[in-house]
Amino acid sequence: MALSPTDVTQLAAVDSARAARLLSDVRTATLSGQRAPVAPRPVIEQSWDRMLRGGVDPDHDFRTGLLPRDEVQRRRESSELRHVLPVLREGLLSVADVAHHIMVVADEEGRVLWREGSSPVLRKADGTGFELGADWREDVVGTNGIGTPVVARRPVQVFASEHFVRSQTSWTCTGAPITDPRDGRLLGVVDVSGPLETMHPATLAWVDSVAKLAESRLRELHQSSLEQLRAVAAPVLARLDGRAVVVDRHGWTAAVAGMPYQGRVPLPKSPSAGLRWLPTLGLCTVEPLAGGWLIRASAEPVPRGATRIVLDLSQPRRWSMTVSGDAGTWSHELSPRHAELLYLLALHRAGRSAAGLAEDLFGDAGRTVTVRAEMSRVRRYLGGFLEHRPYRFCEGAEIEVLLPDDPHDLLPHSTAPAVVGERLSRQTP
Repeated sequence: MALSPTDVTQLAAVDSARAARLLSDVRTATLSGQRAPVAPRPVIEQSWDRMLRGGVDPDHDFRTGLLPRDEVQRRRESSELRHVLPVLREGLLSVADVAHHIMVVADEEGRVLWREGSSPVLRKADGTGFELGADWREDVVGTNGIGTPVVARRPVQVFASEHFVRSQTSWTCTGAPITDPRDGRLLGVVDVSGPLETMHPATLAWVDSVAKLAESRLRELHQSSLEQLRAVAAPVLARLDGRAVVVDRHGWTAAVAGMPYQGRVPLPKSPSAGLRWLPTLGLCTVEPLAGGWLIRASAEPVPRGATRIVLDLSQPRRWSMTVSGDAGTWSHELSPRHAELLYLLALHRAGRSAAGLAEDLFGDAGRTVTVRAEMSRVRRYLGGFLEHRPYRFCEGAEIEVLLPDDPHDLLPHSTAPAVVGERLSRQTP
């Protein structure tokens, strides 16, 4: 009787050597274009397809240079992940050390920033290039427990010959992405790796649960910092007339006066004091405040003149939107879900109802509550440039969508029926 991919995973828990041999046969057959005894798991098959299209050599180990120690330190100090290292260590290290695993934490670019755990396994990892500062992007070193979760935006376990590059097939790696709970932006990946005989199917759920604990901790820290800023802002706002908002250094709102609450004010990449035009607020006076900024809005309305909106989806892992007009230019990095929604609205310039977007995203027109909640978040930073009933870009705006050269790389994480359909249609000559 033929085994399914799930059966192979279960087999690995009781007989890792046999499962590894079977997966080796699967890998050999698949890469040579022959019929495999078992179909690769979908997440692995999709990754292998990306590797073959990208020209990654499955039989030769390619490594880019390590980051210098001072650059690793700089990235550590600027990464939000530094705040959740205690959570990751508490949840993973005690078990990982006993199970002969190591814990690896990489940034959103797949660069290894922290590496801890079993000393013998750490020494073995050195031989595969699993070192501090190493580049473990999928398109550099093939299917793996760091680079593949970055692209797939989901937890992924890569066992033995599910690794694309042969030199990694004696390992089992399980990685889960950690995202910013405020906006869904990818912060990095936490991975647990070890020799293939240490593989267990429950490792995937274990690593994913700890990653979610880390995200919860980030949410708590964010709320705590806003509460502290709110205490600083209260006496300042009490003395002011007119519309004003106090935000943290990233634009997240701590307090407002004389205006509706909005969760975030899009700020320039390097905000500075002075007279500034800000999306959704218009002309404002920006002043520094301990832990953030005091923004006082003028009576001028948000400009609605000539506007150009560029939706950049050209990179497989990072998407952004740039708005340009007479009043200035600003950019915003998009979460995976918001990238999907804005792409769909760019395809449907006449507009799309909540039911229509639900059908596009989930194949279920009834999931309008989820769509409306996400669109509400989008409108917090797009403001007057996005209409509703139906949802659409404002009339007169010039919309440009930058797409990847390879249609397969169009929002590769997305399983939305409409996005999958666009990928297929763009692949057809």
